[in-house]
Amino acid sequence: MTVEAAFGLAGLTVVTVLLIAGLTVLTSQLRCTDAAREAARLLARGQPEEAAAAVREIAPPGANLDIQQAGDAITVKVRAHPAGGLLPAIDLNATAYAMAEPGTGASGAG
Repeated sequence: MTVEAAFGLAGLTVVTVLLIAGLTVLTSQLRCTDAAREAARLLARGQPEEAAAAVREIAPPGANLDIQQAGDAITVKVRAHPAGGLLPAIDLNATAYAMAEPGTGASGAG
């Protein structure tokens, strides 16, 4: 009975760890998506410093911000590793698009 209980507890522990890792990946992906969307919105309004600050605040620690602009079209990509790199095989990516608002000075920059 003791051996079966040990195997059962080990299996339960593995399942619990996998569930926690899955939830961490899911919440980190949502944070990347929110950060990309907020950065695109701020860039469209002509506020690049605030966009970078928003990504630092919203995205998981160590996230990278990549901004591409072609005319008025703005593309923002946020890349990160979940749980501070504890899951190295997983890369999180989020992309958001926006059009620069007229008169913001964002047009033609970049």
